[in-house]
Amino acid sequence: DSVRAYLKQIGKVALLNAEQEVSLAKRIEAGLYAHHKLDEILNSEEKISPMQKRDLREIDRDGRKAKNHLLEANLRLVVSLAKRYTGRGMAFLDLIQEGNLGLIRAVEKFDYTKGYKFSTYATWWIRQAITRAMADQARTIRIPVHMVEVINKLGRIQRELLQDLGREPTPDELAREMDITVDKVLEIQQYAREPISLDQTIGDEGDSQLGDFIEDSEAVIAVDAVSFTLLQDQLQDVLHTLSEREAGVVKLRFGLTDGMPRTLDEIGQVYGVTRERIRQIESKTMSKLRHPSRSQVLRDYLE
Repeated sequence: DSVRAYLKQIGKVALLNAEQEVSLAKRIEAGLYAHHKLDEILNSEEKISPMQKRDLREIDRDGRKAKNHLLEANLRLVVSLAKRYTGRGMAFLDLIQEGNLGLIRAVEKFDYTKGYKFSTYATWWIRQAITRAMADQARTIRIPVHMVEVINKLGRIQRELLQDLGREPTPDELAREMDITVDKVLEIQQYAREPISLDQTIGDEGDSQLGDFIEDSEAVIAVDAVSFTLLQDQLQDVLHTLSEREAGVVKLRFGLTDGMPRTLDEIGQVYGVTRERIRQIESKTMSKLRHPSRSQVLRDYLE
C-alpha cells in the first residue's frame, strides 16, 4: 500500500523542538542570502575572492540542507491535516501532495523572529494549499476558494448539530449557528451539491446506468415514428388523387416538402398567377381533401 509505505518513510524523521526549528530557520535564511549574493555576483562585474565564493556556496548548500530537514520533520503535520479533507473528491495522496506544496511555501516564508512555533505558521499554508486544490480539481464545477471554505464550515457545523440534536438540523438552526441568513444557508447548500453522472452504475449487478431510468421527453417513440411514416405515405397517396397544381399548392402552403410554409403571394410567384387565384385553388383543394373518401384515411392516424 503506497500510503502506508509513505507514512512509514516520513515517520523515520524525528520531530523538532522550538529551539531546533529556530536553528534551522537561521541556516535557511543564511542560505537564501548566500544564494542571492551569488546570483548578484554572476550578473554583475563585482569581484570576490575564490575563498569568499567557496564560503557563499557552502552556506547556500547548508541552507538547502536545513530547508530539507525542516520539511521532512513536518511531513507528518501535512498528513494529519490532509486526513480532515478526505472523502471530498480528492484522493488522500493527492491531498498530501498539495499540502506538501503549502509546507514548502511555509518553510520559505517562515520568520523565526516572530516567536511562534513553525507548526502553527505552517498549518495555515498547508490548509490553504489543500482547499485551493480542492476548489480547482475536486469539483466538476469550479467554485472559488473562499466559497469552498464556507461550504466546509457549513458541513462541519451540520455534522456537529446532527450529533447534538440526533437529527438533521434545519436551515434556521444552521443559520443561527453560523450567524448568517437562512437564504445564505440555502445558497451555500446549493453550491455544495455535486453533479451526478448519467453514466453512474445502478444496482448490485452494475449493468445499468442512471441515464437508463431518466425519460428523454424529446426522444422519438418507436410506435409514433412508425405511425408518422405511415401517415406520410397515406398523405402522398391522397395528394396523388389531386391534380398536379392542386397537390403542388397544398405542399407549398403547408410546407409538406421542406417544412417551410409559403404565403399565397409566394406560391403565386411560383405558378405565375395572382394571390387571389392561389387562394381559390387552395379553397377548392381543401374542400376535396375534406371529403370522407380522402379525409377518413388520414383521420385514422391523427386520432
